[in-house]
Amino acid sequence: MTTSTEHENEMWTSLDLSGQWRVTKATDDALRTSVGLDTDDEEWPTIHVPSHWQSHPLFAAENGPLLYRKDFELGVPGAGERRFIVVDGLFYQGDVWLDGAYLGDPEGYFIPHAYDITALATLDTEHVLAVGATCSPQRDKKAKRNITGVFQHWDCIEPDFNPGGIWRGVRIERSGPVRIDALRVLCRDANEARANVRLSARLDSNGDLPVRIVTYVNNKVVDEIEKSLASGINTLDWDVDIDEPKLWWPWSMGQQNLTDIRVEVVHDSTVSHSVSRRTGLREVAVQDWVYSINGERIFLKGANLAPTRAMLGDADETELRRDIELAREAGLDLVRVHGHISRTELYDAADELGMLIWQDFPLQWGYARQIRREAVRQAEEAVNLLGHHPSIMTWCAHNEPFTFSVTPGESFDFKKMAVPFLAGHQLPTWNKSVLDRWVKRSFEKADVTRPVIAHSGVLPHLPTLDGTDSHLYFGWYHGDERDLPGFAAKIPRLMRFVSEFGAQAIPESSEFIDTAAWPNLDWENLENKFGMQRGNFENHVPVAAFDNFDDWRFATQVYQADVIRYHIETLRRLKYRPTGGFCMFALNDAMPMISWSVLDHKRVPKLGYTALAEACRPVIVTADRLPLSMRPGDQLRIALHVVSDLHRELDNASVTANLESTGDPQVWQFEGAIAADDCTLVGHITITAPFAEGPVILDLTLVSGDVVATNRYQTVVTAKLS
Repeated sequence: MTTSTEHENEMWTSLDLSGQWRVTKATDDALRTSVGLDTDDEEWPTIHVPSHWQSHPLFAAENGPLLYRKDFELGVPGAGERRFIVVDGLFYQGDVWLDGAYLGDPEGYFIPHAYDITALATLDTEHVLAVGATCSPQRDKKAKRNITGVFQHWDCIEPDFNPGGIWRGVRIERSGPVRIDALRVLCRDANEARANVRLSARLDSNGDLPVRIVTYVNNKVVDEIEKSLASGINTLDWDVDIDEPKLWWPWSMGQQNLTDIRVEVVHDSTVSHSVSRRTGLREVAVQDWVYSINGERIFLKGANLAPTRAMLGDADETELRRDIELAREAGLDLVRVHGHISRTELYDAADELGMLIWQDFPLQWGYARQIRREAVRQAEEAVNLLGHHPSIMTWCAHNEPFTFSVTPGESFDFKKMAVPFLAGHQLPTWNKSVLDRWVKRSFEKADVTRPVIAHSGVLPHLPTLDGTDSHLYFGWYHGDERDLPGFAAKIPRLMRFVSEFGAQAIPESSEFIDTAAWPNLDWENLENKFGMQRGNFENHVPVAAFDNFDDWRFATQVYQADVIRYHIETLRRLKYRPTGGFCMFALNDAMPMISWSVLDHKRVPKLGYTALAEACRPVIVTADRLPLSMRPGDQLRIALHVVSDLHRELDNASVTANLESTGDPQVWQFEGAIAADDCTLVGHITITAPFAEGPVILDLTLVSGDVVATNRYQTVVTAKLS
């Protein structure tokens, strides 16, 4: 689907510079002599723009910097016309020259960078654009300087990967004397009677000029402003009201009505420039980690979303959209775009499909003090770029703002790391106490319509003892996967929103593993390059227990599926008391990895994806989990619950519990109403283990009209207790 923004870009684009460019290593000599018109670059390799340089065979192991060149012809601008070079995405920073004249030094991988070339364009019709691209490896992981998030420091992307390059398009854009450099569109509040939209424009004027700002909603003029601009950059804020709006809703709550907003700058009765945004009219609020959309609360079932590809520029629109579709097919309401800002196509797909987004700013783990000013600037630019998307419900400034570092593939030894782990949470640090506050303020200043989270995964700490969302890895980094219910009962504050939990599993697409060598796999390579945490696998699914690779892989997927299923069931039973939602870790892989994902890099599902979808059905029936084993004659009193995300009561519901064992079968039945959007205690049953050893199976069935839900729990009776 082509958006209004894409049509607008096409309308003002004089020349698209995507395609084949020349490239070489950016040595001091190349930067000194090879940025002008008189350079012979015929012997240089060619590279496609947009792309990442490691996708080129000659630069597959390159860390840069590289120098790109592109020759092109461009007609001389007419009277009153301006020309701009626009670089839509550069990983991560660089320098730009036109015909040897220095234009600027862009920084920020997701930010479009524009440079006025009007004066240079009038001199000739033949030109050369040179871009020096730099994406320095972050050697000191505790004090990184590039704001690239997961792309340069994550245990789900190869440690040697470098995303550097001109990864988005480059174009020549035209305008009249005034160009809209940035347009921010935010829906401040909305109901069935009225919606209020706040617009903010950054206007670049080539002189002191009178202009008229015209705002269109769905091609109808709704506002006009007369304004006198000064030469240079001008900022302008205004509001428009929309009567009887068609509201945007998440997919499980209503329709995804979208609204086109266009802003034109008119000078001397001529449109100098225009920008369009497709948005949705809706209102977001949160109280104690319970979110509401348009006044209706929603329990958020979500997953962390990795980059569609590590080489994000190589992903196509279909792939980006498919990740959102797969999340929706799993019954999720929310994806957390984890530690990065993705391509605009992903947000367009989320808007259209009704998928809510928790948007991380690309800060993950530790950073150097020098980045504060740049991080503040980039946070504002993130709102300019993405603020109009109704799918984005919240911003998060920093994921896990801690400076301790675990080497690739190394298991997180909680006992060894306990002191630095707790110190990172409890004591003031520059990342957590200074950087994150500045970035949070920048988001709040730029966007008054959404909640902003300063940092993710921080435990309650002084002075407020409030904390944020929780990252709980029972059954992987610490404890047993059965420990969550007891932990929740002891510390319910940490259950308000659990934004990470899960376990690693071996993917189906495992061509990078020499399975013929089983059991003597290249464990060191799998740990160092592909993220495998072997120590944790040995704790939970030890290799020695299996005769072949396929059986072991299947067992790792079964274990992951169990962790996901039972964590979600526990959190859903705590619905709104106190849990507002969750995000399991993680939905997908960005490249071949052994990770926590339930969809591998080819989007082949693991068993965990099915478990996720089953646990996230709109209505589930649950029981207290049976122990691993029971002794003959043991008795258990078990609570039965029904969790419904439907916004209507289920009348005349029937819940049946059927216990099968070596003894006589037992059946219990309960009838009544199931509350709308809530967790309902159905009743209790008491089961007695038979005196004969063997399996015990508890089957649950809910029926209410066309709503049917089932569940199964199993244990075993044995004289020897596990």
